[in-house]
Amino acid sequence: MVGLARPARGRRGASPGAETLTGDLRLTRFRAALLALACLCPCLAPVAIAAATRAAPTHPMSARAETAAPVETGGIIRAIEVSGNKRIETDTIRSYMLVRPGDPFDPSRLDQSLKTLYATGLFHDVNLTRQGDTLLVRVVEYPLVNRVVFEGNHALTDSELTKIVQLRPRAVFTRAAAEADRRRILDSFALKGHYDATVTPEIVRLPENRVNVVFEIHDGPSTLISRISFVGNHAYSESRLGDVVSSREERWWAFLSTADQYNPQRLRLDQELLRRFYFKHGYADFGIVSATAELAPDRKAFFLTFTVHEGPRYRVGKIVVHSTLKGMTPAVLGNALEISRGDWFDADAMQRSADKMEEYVRSHGYAFVQVVPRVTKDRKARTIAIAFDVSRGPRVYVERIDIVGNTRTRDSVIRRQFHIAEGDAVNAGSVRRTEQRLKDLDYFQNAAITVAPGSAPDKAVLTTRVTEKATGQLTLGGGFSTDVGLLLDVGLRERNIIGSGVDAGINGILAQKQSSIDLSITDPYFENRNLLLGGDAFLLQTSNLGTAPYDERRVGFSARLGYNFTTHLQQVWNYQLVGRTVYNITAGSSAFIFDEQGYTLLSQVGQVLALDYRDSTISPTRGYILSLATDYAGLGGNADFLRTKLDAAYYIPLERLMGASGWGIRLRASVGYLFNLGHQEQIIDRFFLGGDNLRGFQIGGAGPHDATTGDSLGGRFMWTDSTQLNFPLPVSPDLGLSGHVFADVGALTQGSFEAGSCPNQPGGVCPAITASGAPRVGVGFGISWRSGFGLINIDFTPFVLKQPGDQTQVFRFGFGTRF
Repeated sequence: MVGLARPARGRRGASPGAETLTGDLRLTRFRAALLALACLCPCLAPVAIAAATRAAPTHPMSARAETAAPVETGGIIRAIEVSGNKRIETDTIRSYMLVRPGDPFDPSRLDQSLKTLYATGLFHDVNLTRQGDTLLVRVVEYPLVNRVVFEGNHALTDSELTKIVQLRPRAVFTRAAAEADRRRILDSFALKGHYDATVTPEIVRLPENRVNVVFEIHDGPSTLISRISFVGNHAYSESRLGDVVSSREERWWAFLSTADQYNPQRLRLDQELLRRFYFKHGYADFGIVSATAELAPDRKAFFLTFTVHEGPRYRVGKIVVHSTLKGMTPAVLGNALEISRGDWFDADAMQRSADKMEEYVRSHGYAFVQVVPRVTKDRKARTIAIAFDVSRGPRVYVERIDIVGNTRTRDSVIRRQFHIAEGDAVNAGSVRRTEQRLKDLDYFQNAAITVAPGSAPDKAVLTTRVTEKATGQLTLGGGFSTDVGLLLDVGLRERNIIGSGVDAGINGILAQKQSSIDLSITDPYFENRNLLLGGDAFLLQTSNLGTAPYDERRVGFSARLGYNFTTHLQQVWNYQLVGRTVYNITAGSSAFIFDEQGYTLLSQVGQVLALDYRDSTISPTRGYILSLATDYAGLGGNADFLRTKLDAAYYIPLERLMGASGWGIRLRASVGYLFNLGHQEQIIDRFFLGGDNLRGFQIGGAGPHDATTGDSLGGRFMWTDSTQLNFPLPVSPDLGLSGHVFADVGALTQGSFEAGSCPNQPGGVCPAITASGAPRVGVGFGISWRSGFGLINIDFTPFVLKQPGDQTQVFRFGFGTRF
């Protein structure tokens, strides 16, 4: 907080020489408008100024002026002299008055002139006197602000409060401005949940008609939500509906969340969430009777009450599709339906079906199309018939794209996420995908696009409203992982440098088994083109003791370049130059590993081609992604191989089937092969099976092993398959806990070595290898916790199918990684 030297206080909020401001707001918006009119139109000045004066409440100074000795009447005003003004021009002061040279000394008009000068809000004192035929006007101007200081604030910082208030250094100080700023500060504290805050503005007078403005602030305790009640609910319990709304009751474990602080905007969101929930579960007549927030008399807590009308629950009746477009038959469009006859009515599924139909029709050459779902209720049978009307839509083009709320992120960063431009046909599907792309940037708390009529019937304006959030990360964390042991993570990262969308950071990890430092930078749209450009420089120190009998050090850099073919298809090229050192090999280790000892140089070029149809890149719940990775080593260096890997993931939501969010299936599969192009490849370049890609086994614990020492040797051919069912746990969603059960399957083969690979062995004969191409299986369950400190994963794999020589791992725990 900024300090301020001033006299010692006798009590909190008061000091000798400091004035506490409690005056009223004299200069209303109406009077300000009248005075502005007087300045803009001199011909109307007398009338406007007189009206402004009548609208002004009596000021203490004006009351004093009325009781002062009146100006002697009689005679003509020959001149008007102004004194006491330092900042305001003399002609400006004369223009506010209702008398001019040549007018008589009329007491009524002089009195109105005096009140008008007060009404401007520019003067602390005004005095009119007569000297012969000269009218003397003496004024005392309001002071200038020297500094604005905040004391006692904790919930809001000085920098945040400075942005809120309007008073600034060198600005004119008025009581009205101080009172307006006091109310702004109180409103800001209320948004932070401090409804019991107090703000007292004070001034400290300085020489040369300057003042320091001091806002004495007492935050008070946070005003949290003590109780959330529901009235009129029968189908769902109060606890179930409490999970639907975003507001939360005060809980001791929710100290990292602000959901237990009352916010009027969140209350409106809660009403919309309740509507969506009931419409999704068949309650088509649902309505919210009222939603109230009551502040406790002691201003320490809020009580929220939602009064609802549920109505009956409907099932889906007859479903028909009407199409007037050539080639778009009901049978073809019916494949897009996500709702069936006999299901409970689901408004979300109905809208998704309409969206999929519209997208399908547009992809077949119809730029202007509309799909309108129409419902017919049968209240007796409690069914809803749905008719999808597919027809040509009105020709509407994008007139303008407006962006609101981006105080930091540049417009160009937001606009490049649009796959629709000004002049294009309005496409609801493109608008929804753009909205999701903005959310996937993870720069904003909220991102929404609305379509409004433009300047003509065939034009529309797209307005993008975003609420920015912090994108910088300064991390200092610790934890434990079965892969790297105890760890300390220190990192500095900014994902949106000065609003440009550039991602840069430096991160270091100090752990028992693996330590690293990595410096990276990535520009996803270099020079605002469809071009990703980035690079890394890194040092990785791995202590494999416990999983492999050697240590490894990697030092190098990588550069990458990528581009998008379409919205869903992307390719990224990369080049790596890495120096690898294998050392500290444990005595008695495999001869194959001893042959790896020393330094090698990897010069590798690679590419990743990805086809991504997931609904979100951050938290996918439906869709799929396919990626093909290829690495070629041989552009110099010691390695010479071609390694390929195909990965696939498919997400299936089960929310509709289970009737609750958080349910879903994730299917993953991968297959990879390493082609030896020259001499024998190194073990560290091979595939390894176990750990993250096959739970239930240690890292490299499954696959070819030295028959004598049991050391893992890796392999050239690997395939994996994973099926995981995710489900919510019967606890508050605010805890971030979820459960999962899984079954992982995989195999690793072709671990043999070429003849002559063991020159240091007697007779050059290599040791025997234990290798089986039989599948390994791990079945288990786990818990995931998205905590404020990182993502914690706990997996138990009590059921495994292994082969001789495999090394299992029943318990797997990971903590300290960021998400």
